[in-house]
Amino acid sequence: MAAPGLLLLLLPLLPLRARADEHEHTYQDKEEVVLWMNTVGPYHNRQETYKYFSLPFCVGSKKSISHYHETLGEALQGVELEFSGLDIKFKDDVMQTTYCEVDLDKGRRDAFVYAIKNHYWYQMYIDDLPIWGIVGEADENGEDYYLWTYKKLEIGYNGNRIVDVNLTSEGKVKLVPNTKIQMSYSVKWKKSDVKFEDRFDKYLDPSFFQHRIHWFSIFNSFMMVIFLVGLVSMILMRTLRKDYARYSKEEEMDDMDRDLGDEYGWKQVHGDVFRPSSHPLIFSSLIGSGCQIFAVSLIVIVVAMIEDLYTERGSMLSTAIFVYAATSPVNGYFGGSLYARQGGRRWIKQMFIGAFLIPAMVCGTAFFINFIAIYYHASRAIPFGTMVAVCCICFFVILPLNLVGTILGRNLSGQPNFPCRVNAVPRPIPEKKWFMEPAVIVCLGGILPFGSIFIEMYFIFTSFWAYKIYYVYGFMMLVLVILCIVTVCVTIVCTYFLLNAEDYRWQWTSFLSAASTAIYVYMYSFYYYFFKTKMYGLFQTSFYFGYMAVFSTALGIMCGAIGYMGTSAFVRKIYTNVKID
Repeated sequence: MAAPGLLLLLLPLLPLRARADEHEHTYQDKEEVVLWMNTVGPYHNRQETYKYFSLPFCVGSKKSISHYHETLGEALQGVELEFSGLDIKFKDDVMQTTYCEVDLDKGRRDAFVYAIKNHYWYQMYIDDLPIWGIVGEADENGEDYYLWTYKKLEIGYNGNRIVDVNLTSEGKVKLVPNTKIQMSYSVKWKKSDVKFEDRFDKYLDPSFFQHRIHWFSIFNSFMMVIFLVGLVSMILMRTLRKDYARYSKEEEMDDMDRDLGDEYGWKQVHGDVFRPSSHPLIFSSLIGSGCQIFAVSLIVIVVAMIEDLYTERGSMLSTAIFVYAATSPVNGYFGGSLYARQGGRRWIKQMFIGAFLIPAMVCGTAFFINFIAIYYHASRAIPFGTMVAVCCICFFVILPLNLVGTILGRNLSGQPNFPCRVNAVPRPIPEKKWFMEPAVIVCLGGILPFGSIFIEMYFIFTSFWAYKIYYVYGFMMLVLVILCIVTVCVTIVCTYFLLNAEDYRWQWTSFLSAASTAIYVYMYSFYYYFFKTKMYGLFQTSFYFGYMAVFSTALGIMCGAIGYMGTSAFVRKIYTNVKID
């Protein structure tokens, strides 16, 4: 009975196919074509959107058609489709026709004036193709305001499919109180050679995303990886070879010479290096969550490279939620096995923390911003039903799958098979130079990983916070690989220096030195907000910095887990190859 229940809970994440023609994207001559009105809002605040008819626009005379959220992604992204009431039929031209009148009293005029002052734009959909238009404009002096009243639609078709839609706004009418404004539209159908599979290409911006700077940044990061890997390999190989030679020479000494000798280096902490980290419950939960975020990132990027997810509303978010829920066993496996190896006994508590760490962070931020959205009556306000659906996914999908992963992790790789015995009494940590302190290493550890991705951050931020569709997921995959390599190299070097200073607190140091990348990303988001955007207002500001904090934290947890996993393999390797009495 469990499997059908999980399937029912995950169904809202998947696109539903109804019998309506806009889902099949095929039409017969003179068949109805629906024009959906979506949202309206300030141009500079992309996420601050409201229902189209929250402005005093009038609706056409055609009978209304209700629209439901087809996916969870649509609901979370504030898609609010409402029927325009315009009578549009496939291949049937419509001359300029008045479809309604706006009785412009003072209140309605003030609403339109406010919208024009704040550069309000609106979005519509025909056959899932987005169309944008401007509400109106002001004169040069900012004294008179004009509303665009005539929607001139030009629709391209190829066979029985719609492949292109263009909107021209005309009919500029001055806003004068206590007058009537007639709203009109026309439809012109034209044959097009654009293939249905290529109809979204016009919305992409190759000149922006495939600019030489983008290619140069990838090449620059790739060269940095080669240099860093070569440097790390050379330093560590030569240094470790000397260490092994010195330790082998010490093995040949008698006890008196060894006592008189100058013993130092990472071998001296062999009895403490595999000691459980402080706060193992939180640590293992963070590692498990980081491994899951990495798995989600990898899978979603691969899916986005194969499928054009930008062609369907909310599909990227729906895919990410579905993949996150499905990869919950990854979290349980790595978190549960690490906690078991560190001798943890409260494994159920660890499982709950690991399962709800990321969902609680995301949902907490979303619900906080939701209160502001409700106050603003914004379309981004998450409906109560969607909140219930998200909570059900957490409790009835993520938690059980996390439990399965935890049980598998504890049983398959939960035994502490360390190459060195752990001493009963911890070794005192000697004094060392200030720059070898864990706090300094943590602060400096994130600079190089951030340097390898910050150019790509600009393109990702611009696609999310501005009006660009991100589609170069091959670049993103390369950047993810580069980020992983740089992070592992940096944390290995940091850990080697720390152990050489006879400080065995490497677990948290390796995690936090990689996770500090998040601090630099969040600092960069401040620069982007103040110098690259024109956002304003409480809602957009809280939305921006709230979700940038979530993004940065998730990135930091992922980098920390990658750094720890790579460093753990390195530490195990070097202590396996040295003789310990």
